[in-house]
Amino acid sequence: MKPAWDRLMGDFKDSKTALVADVDCTAEGKALCDSNGVQGFPTIKWGSYGSLEDYQGSRSYDDLKKFADENLKPRCGPTNLDLCDDDKKKEIEDLMALSDEDIDKKVEEGEKKIQDAEENFEAEVKKLQEKYEKLMAEKDETIAEVKKSGLGLMKSVKAAKAKQSKDEL
Repeated sequence: MKPAWDRLMGDFKDSKTALVADVDCTAEGKALCDSNGVQGFPTIKWGSYGSLEDYQGSRSYDDLKKFADENLKPRCGPTNLDLCDDDKKKEIEDLMALSDEDIDKKVEEGEKKIQDAEENFEAEVKKLQEKYEKLMAEKDETIAEVKKSGLGLMKSVKAAKAKQSKDEL
């Protein structure tokens, strides 16, 4: 991925509206990485300052470039109201009128919903894994029992009888 990322950084090095960069999260960038939820390496984040999102796409140069071209540009938001439709402008104005505490509360509520969804997903996947392991063990046990009961011998007898019948003709 590094060569593709380095090439993409070169493509955007002179951009006035987009930044493509890398940060060493093990050294001087640790605080920045921690504050943006970076947990594994390499992690690709994108978006506006203060609301970065995880990039989930392919990491080939062509896919990264396509994503960057389509998404790393000025977008509707508090600093670019001229790019917003009337409904989004109204939504931003309503949010801007809230106190910092009220915005923090709304952010916490949203993040809590995401965290709850992730925890539920993990718990359900764990249950599925346990069920899978149980079913696999039951299947393996059944196969072992059937083979132990003489399945191979029955197949041999059947084949021998068929050959004997064919030889008698």
